Amino acid sequence: MAYSISEKEIRNVARLSADERYDYFVTRVIDGGEVWSLRSEEGWVAVSSDDGECFPVWPHPDFAAQWATDDWSDCAPTPIPLEVWMHRWTPGLEQDGTLVAVFPNENEEGVVVSPGELQDSLERELGTEH
Repeated sequence: MAYSISEKEIRNVARLSADERYDYFVTRVIDGGEVWSLRSEEGWVAVSSDDGECFPVWPHPDFAAQWATDDWSDCAPTPIPLEVWMHRWTPGLEQDGTLVAVFPNENEEGVVVSPGELQDSLERELGTEH
């Protein structure tokens, strides 16, 4: 279940730089226990960046919902439990060669990292770094 977030916090977070949103994402995902992305009946969304195919993720459904427009208007924010993300999604995305676009907003694609890099950040925040 998503944590509670105010409109003011949404506006303030939207103004952060991509790196600041990345840090916010890591902290909030650990606190909330979920990674959020967009999904339609056809499946999960993906975006193209200069670096390659990316899976976009957000820390809260309200941020993801802001992207559910135009071509993605049939998509809904969908949670991925953090444990499932770390044990199934990270290896699967790595195997597929898919990058992760962390917390994109309307102005930029967010921080694009490998699934392993994001996993490292999450594990550092959890204190379970290997």
